[in-house]
Amino acid sequence: MKAVVPTVSTTRPLATAVLAVISDTHAADGHALRGRTLAAVREADAVVHAGDLSREPVLDALTDVNDTVYAVAGNNDDSALRERLPGERVVGHEGATVAVRHRSRSGSTGLVLFGRERDADLVVFGHSHRPEFDDSGAVPLLNPGSYARPRGNPPAHAELERTAEGLAGELRTPEGDLLEAFEIPVRDA
Repeated sequence: MKAVVPTVSTTRPLATAVLAVISDTHAADGHALRGRTLAAVREADAVVHAGDLSREPVLDALTDVNDTVYAVAGNNDDSALRERLPGERVVGHEGATVAVRHRSRSGSTGLVLFGRERDADLVVFGHSHRPEFDDSGAVPLLNPGSYARPRGNPPAHAELERTAEGLAGELRTPEGDLLEAFEIPVRDA
């Protein structure tokens, strides 16, 4: 998997995002959403968070913005979050199956196996803070990066919209810059 760098700078209006995908907030109390990321989360039908919110008030603040949040616990989440959130989950949305976990000690191979075992169209993960999309394996992998604590990577989130063929995806910065656009086929499309 390669790191994503901005290729196009555009601030086109937000499309109707079927899913807003975020990860690695690492905050103490608020959601830290801003700009395009805030708009995507607010306007999405649902939000997927791939772990490392850090503290329970962050999840509560996120659900104040969008009440349909599918989150998993990450390795830096406190005990209250780990009690409240599963370590992994499968989200069905508009006919697409999305398997979510924070990380895999077996890298991309482990993530692909995780997706295959769950008959997923896509695996969403976090941990590295590096926004990336990799469709070279049997199941596409999406890391939305970190919109709040990018650690040397571009701050980012992903937006997924259902199309006739599957899911149209974009990795975007909070400023609205497009990092990468991609397509994910969905078996029942």
